[in-house]
Amino acid sequence: MIEDIKKACQVMSEGGVILYPTDTIWGIGCDATNEEAVRRVYEIKQRSDSKAMLVLVDSPVKVDFYVQDVPEVAWDLIELADKPLTIIYSGARNLAPNLLAEDGSVGIRVTSEVFSKRLCQQFRKAIVSTSANVSGQPSPGNFGEISEEIKSAVDYIVGYRQEETVRPKPSGIIKLGKGGVIRIIRE
Repeated sequence: MIEDIKKACQVMSEGGVILYPTDTIWGIGCDATNEEAVRRVYEIKQRSDSKAMLVLVDSPVKVDFYVQDVPEVAWDLIELADKPLTIIYSGARNLAPNLLAEDGSVGIRVTSEVFSKRLCQQFRKAIVSTSANVSGQPSPGNFGEISEEIKSAVDYIVGYRQEETVRPKPSGIIKLGKGGVIRIIRE
């Protein structure tokens, strides 16, 4: 696992794209602050960059760095979540502009899964996490379901957890609006 993390960080710091296990499904990832790397992820997914992608961080403290004004309720939601939870925040900052939604918002998930958390800690920046599939095709439930097209398009494939056959669920998604308004997008 340590070698995987070192190599993945090296590839991302050079602007590369990785395929890696997350706290939910396998993801395509890159440095979330690198506009060119983010553009490559959209290309790999064959998706227009008007559809925003989420990012992973390893601790709630990092959310503050990427969001101008974190609503108070967000801290409770992060602390109380009993399964992976992506929160969409307004006023994103310090991220590649082509990563954000048209309204300037971004989805951020604090990961507690061993590999993705250590990867975020080592990399010291937010990491893009988007399902490892071509846009419009079903999300792969495990590594074995990822298409050759995706595997051959990335710069590095993490070896850790490739043999697992469990089908993790995608995260819940909540959008936080003005005045603490909460909208559930996916349970």
